[in-house]
Amino acid sequence: MPDMNAITTHPGFTELLAVSKGDQGPGVIIRTVLVVGVVGIVFLAWFLLRGYGKKD
Repeated sequence: MPDMNAITTHPGFTELLAVSKGDQGPGVIIRTVLVVGVVGIVFLAWFLLRGYGKKD
């Protein structure tokens, strides 16, 4: 098992954490749009196909 103190005290590791924490970009917005889009597609497919098998 590697020594975690040696990894976390390395200057490059702290710079990497600072960059990844500070600049998150549009990740949350894209994730929200994708989830809403998938749920919308599923709902639309269910709505359109719910009467497909019913023949009067």
